[in-house]
Amino acid sequence: MIVETDVIIKLLLSVGLGLLIGLEREISRKPAGLRTHSLVSLGACLFTLASLSLGNVESVGRMLPGIVTGIGFLGAGIIFQSEDRVKGLTTAAEIWALAAIGILIGIGSYSVAIISAILILIILVPFKWFEKRMEKVK
Repeated sequence: MIVETDVIIKLLLSVGLGLLIGLEREISRKPAGLRTHSLVSLGACLFTLASLSLGNVESVGRMLPGIVTGIGFLGAGIIFQSEDRVKGLTTAAEIWALAAIGILIGIGSYSVAIISAILILIILVPFKWFEKRMEKVK
């Protein structure tokens, strides 16, 4: 079976963007890291490609709620309560957004996926610094 160049690019890009965001989570010692993020993005991309291979747009529309629901369960497993704080919300939300990036790559919206990954990193890195500064002000 010959795999089209476009499919290979989609798979590699979905893994690459997952790795990039997962690296930040790994460095921050969060519950989900490189492998989880790469798999979430790749899985969403694969489900999208599979539904596109059925040959109609309606199949993608039916697949999307399943992806979102599945990622919701994964995110729920990351969230936990520790003492008086809830932890893992940011990682769960970011994994949810990462699944959307995988879907975007699957449908060929590369620029939107890349810009979204950059925005996620901006939210995760500089915003975390800003939040810590605001906590000191309180």
